[in-house]
Amino acid sequence: MKIDFAPVDVPLQRRLQTAAVVQWVFCFLGLAPTCIILFLYLIFTRFWLISVLYAIWWYYDYDTPARGGRRVPFLCGMKMWEHMRDYFPIKLVKTADLDPRNNYILGFHPHGVLVAGAFTNFCTFATGFPQLFPGLTSYLLMLPLWFRAPFFRDYIMCAGLIPSDKESASYPLRKRRGGTAVVIAVGGAPEALDAHPGTFNVLLANKKGFVKMAMEHGAHLVPVFSFGENEVFDQVENPRGTWLRWIQERLQSIMGISLPLFHARGIFQYSFGLMPYRQPIHTVVGRPIKVEKKLRPTAEELDALHQLYMDELSNLFDEHKGNYGVDKDVHLNFV
Repeated sequence: MKIDFAPVDVPLQRRLQTAAVVQWVFCFLGLAPTCIILFLYLIFTRFWLISVLYAIWWYYDYDTPARGGRRVPFLCGMKMWEHMRDYFPIKLVKTADLDPRNNYILGFHPHGVLVAGAFTNFCTFATGFPQLFPGLTSYLLMLPLWFRAPFFRDYIMCAGLIPSDKESASYPLRKRRGGTAVVIAVGGAPEALDAHPGTFNVLLANKKGFVKMAMEHGAHLVPVFSFGENEVFDQVENPRGTWLRWIQERLQSIMGISLPLFHARGIFQYSFGLMPYRQPIHTVVGRPIKVEKKLRPTAEELDALHQLYMDELSNLFDEHKGNYGVDKDVHLNFV
């Protein structure tokens, strides 16, 4: 295989963009196990007190992720995230105002491999979320598993990430004064297995939990589609019914996380590696769907709102696909 090396005279700005994405990829793929190993390793060294003191702090702080986390605005606004934004680049597109007196659930589609668009748009200030939607605070949901990793849990909470279990997701929506935007990658880990370039499969047909949560809290629903999310990584072909897909789905059911076999480019060459491609991502935030509060919605009411949400997501996709290189004959495929 011929290796396409990067040129030596790469501008400093592009090197900074690459460095920013390197740390982000490492955080998603390697930081959690590294933190666990470090925590255990320190116990058997003369620095054991660090792990002991952290364990005490962890016990005291255990419920913080489920109570809205601990966002640090300074870290969300770091220049590093602007370099990451410009690497792809990533843009947040607003189509309607969101009244900060209300609470919202933003359904993010598709999940992609590493949800690059969701993280950059809703966990950092790089794409201008606070300016586009003044008065709103975003919370991106993440698998509860990651909040059990020492040190790592504190890092991801700084960016506004909270666990994706129902109790944790509901906590910010209880704010009566409004101003909360809970962002859910509705397809979750299973949808990452369908994140192939050129595909528009959305795992949504039987996903009604977020709709029911919206009705229980009176939170308005907002469909969000991220054009280009599936284009930043290649993935080993894994059609449903193959042995590879069976193994991936089995592991996902056991561990709670999916293991897509993805690849793209490297740091110093463009032929292979785990760095994403420089492909543009346009995250389009749709119009809000007004939801009336009902603590015990009927099955018919739930189905009707779920269908309305799917229709609005389809309309959002069809309205904007022409702007981002998607053929006019292509439509969303709800799975």
